[in-house]
Parts: sequence; C-alpha cells; structure tokens
Amino acid sequence: MASNSSLPLDLPPLPAYTLTLRPPLFAPIPDYIVALMLPIIAYWALSMVYHYMDVYDCFPQYRLHTPAEVLKRNHVTRWEVVRDVILQQVIQTIFGVAAAHFDPPEYIGKEEYDIAVWARRLRIAQSYLPRVLAVVGVDAPGLAKKLSANGFTMLAGALAGGYYPDSTQTLILENGTEVLAPAFAGWELSTASFIFWFLIPALQFLWGVSVVDTWQYFLHRAMHMNRWLYVHFHSRHHRLYVPYAFGALYNHPVEGFLLDTAGTGFAFFTSGMSHRQGMWFFTFSTIKTVDDHCGYAFPWDPLQKITSNNAAYHDIHHQSWGIKTNFSQPFFIIWDRLLGTRWKGDVKLRYERGRESAQRQVDMDEAAAAAAAASAGEDLPEERADPVASGRATKRATFSSPPLESLKGVSHGVTSSVLRG
Repeated sequence: MASNSSLPLDLPPLPAYTLTLRPPLFAPIPDYIVALMLPIIAYWALSMVYHYMDVYDCFPQYRLHTPAEVLKRNHVTRWEVVRDVILQQVIQTIFGVAAAHFDPPEYIGKEEYDIAVWARRLRIAQSYLPRVLAVVGVDAPGLAKKLSANGFTMLAGALAGGYYPDSTQTLILENGTEVLAPAFAGWELSTASFIFWFLIPALQFLWGVSVVDTWQYFLHRAMHMNRWLYVHFHSRHHRLYVPYAFGALYNHPVEGFLLDTAGTGFAFFTSGMSHRQGMWFFTFSTIKTVDDHCGYAFPWDPLQKITSNNAAYHDIHHQSWGIKTNFSQPFFIIWDRLLGTRWKGDVKLRYERGRESAQRQVDMDEAAAAAAAASAGEDLPEERADPVASGRATKRATFSSPPLESLKGVSHGVTSSVLRG
C-alpha cells in the first residue's frame, strides 16, 4: 500500500491515492500470460477461417492465386509450415514469460491523481496564454473581462491565464482545519481524462506500430541484401511463393525471434504499455500479419483498407520478380516509399504467367498419372481415363482466382498503376 496527499498554494491540490495490485482480467491467469496466449489463439482461429475458404473455395473472385499455384509453386509442405510456426510460438512464449519477470507489478488506484496531474499541466499552460497572445497584440485580460460579462466564463478564465474565481473547494487538513483551495474547471478535468484514458494509449499504440514497422523493415531488408542472412535464415520463409494464412509466421527460428518476437517486445517495452494494452497490441499485430499473408484481396476487409500494406502488396514480395521490393511489414509502407523499395511496374502479365505455368504442370501431372495407370492395365474412373476431361476438371478446380483486371482499383491492395496491363 502507498498513499499521497498535497496542498499547493497557487494550484488546485492533487487528490490522495492508494495503490493496490491490479487483479487479473481472467483470474487466476496473470495478465501477462493472457497477453501471450491471445495472439496465438487469434493466429490459429483466423488462419483456420482462411484455410476453410481455401479448401471450399468460398470466395474465388477475390483469390490472388489459384489452387494449382499453391500446389505447384510452394516448396514446403503444410506440415512443415505448421511445425515451424508452432516452434516459433513456443519460443516467443518462453521469451515473454522470462521478460515478464523483469516487469514491475502493475497497480491501480492512482488514476484520479494522474488525471489531476494532467489538469494541472493544462492550468499551467493557461498561465502562459496572456503573454503569448500579447506578442501578437491581443489584450487577453481585457478580452477575458468582456467574455465573462457575456457569460463565457470558462473561455474567459482560460484567456485570463487559468483564473477561475468561482471554482473552489473546501479541504480539511490533518489538524482538522478547513481551508478554501482552488479547484479545477470542468473542462480541465474532462480534457485531462481524455488525455489520460484515450490520447496517451493511442500515442503508445502508434509508437509501438512505428517501432515494429521500422524494426521489421530494416531487418527484413538486411536479410535480402546480405546473402549469408538470406541463405541461412530468411530463404525458409520464401519457400512459400504463394502465401497462405497460417504460413504467416513460417520462419527460421532465429529469424522468427529477431524479426517478430524481439521487434514487438522492444516496441511494447519502449511504449510503456500495460499488459492489458499489450493484449490488444500483440493480438492486433498478429491478426495484421495473418491478413497480409491470407492470399485474398477482399474489398470489405478493413485491415486491407486502412493502409496500402495488405495481402496484395506483400504478395508481390513473395514472387521471384518482386523479392527485392515491398519490404515493409506489417502495418504501413512508409519506409518503402521513402527509400524507394516499393514495387513499380506491371504485375498483370507476371501473375498470369505464373497461373498458366502452374496449371500446365497440374495438367501434365494428370495426364502422366492417367497414362501410367492405363499402361498398368488399371480400370480408370471415367473422368481420369480421359486426360482431356481430367484437364477440364482440374481447370474447374483451379478457376478460383479472378482475372487480374478485376483486381484493379479500390478492390485490390495494389494501386491501379501497378496492376496496369
């Protein structure tokens, strides 16, 4: 327990407070454990939604690649992807638990005191207002008197340097004496509450996003520019030429730790977020990463509309012809814009060639399998006995992706100029 009280002479007094340990959100599980669990739950829950869409071809008009491309262009099995993702999540959980032991305990009970501190800062800032306005020739005291006479007392008080004669309170000191002390104006407390409960958390979140984007851009780019780093670490992630949702965190364990675990951890600690804020930050970062690898360009997906860094944008980076561009991830593309690493050029024909090549391989495999079965004298199902019919069936199964023309404009994450045919 801890307590505090104070009574300044010229400013409203700060309230006393008593600190108590913050109770867990989901007792008895500590908040830091929940902050580590939620991103993993979100990762697999969202990934399975996208996997269901892939298997049952729910939204073929929005797919960036055909099933034939997933089958023929990727150089890693789904089992290997699941295994490595789970390994990375185990590592990040162990690191998170270890790092949490260095966190100071989180307390509650000081909120009103902190709001009053911000209200004081507003009052102090007002005290400089008359002198600032005098520099530009404004008579702040005279203007304040006129406003007060017309009923605008709050605005008059601010212009007068934070002078609110009607805002007072009675306090009882420790010796039992009653004293009259200044009090905060209503707008000061309202503004201070907004700063404390909304503005500061928003700035902390924005700082975390900026740190993650910066961390991942430069480390990601380094792993492409340095051959040793690429060959030994980052090349594993690029075995997925056609990304899918649960392959978002398919990395070499060393890369996974440096790029994702260490980066988001550093952003969290430097932002000063609480564990409750960390739940939102870590989970949102994970959801954004999964969405960037989902393989769909949905026109209604808010995550693909907030920024230009989305599934279509990142998909270009996974292609052999775009691998040295579009390094930004997972939120904004500011660094790609500033440093000139954003993809510029046509992608329509490149995507079409990739689709056609994968489809030819599927057709050839179907024909070869049918020929092998026929030479062995096996009775073939009607569809497989006819390579042409088999090819048609395969094309029906792989018709899932839209023409590139349909992905131009606002429905696609890449600008129309990039998709220009």
